Amino acid sequence: MLTVVEKVVLLQNVDVFSEVPAEQLTYLASIAEEIDCLAGDVIFRENDPADALYLVLDGKVGLKRDGKEIKQAGSQTAFGTWALFDDETRVVTATVIENARLLKIDRGEFVDLLADNVQVTQGVLKMLVKRVRGIMDKLGTQPRDSAS
Repeated sequence: MLTVVEKVVLLQNVDVFSEVPAEQLTYLASIAEEIDCLAGDVIFRENDPADALYLVLDGKVGLKRDGKEIKQAGSQTAFGTWALFDDETRVVTATVIENARLLKIDRGEFVDLLADNVQVTQGVLKMLVKRVRGIMDKLGTQPRDSAS
């Protein structure tokens, strides 16, 4: 079992938490559940309700859409990130390729944590704004709000 400090170190590498101060990541670490999965286990299926983010600690997880592999998630790779923000169904199936140990952050607990912790909320929003700006830069568009 990982300590809270070890979980914080791992969560710092998840892009959606990259702007959350380390001391505030302890709150996220406290709701992150460590789970063990065997090769062949299906973590979630395409069109399942999206309810959690996962971070691979050890092992490999294959992500498939319409039966075709689109990505393999290995050590320190997060997947299912948008489940924390959106209640749309899953767009991929996640299947364990090699026995894996994962951290799971449940959306309900995450939302409760955001409601109670302004600094975590601000850090997550800051990262999301950076991501949107990066997408806009790639598309060559400018924000309509000139005050930003």
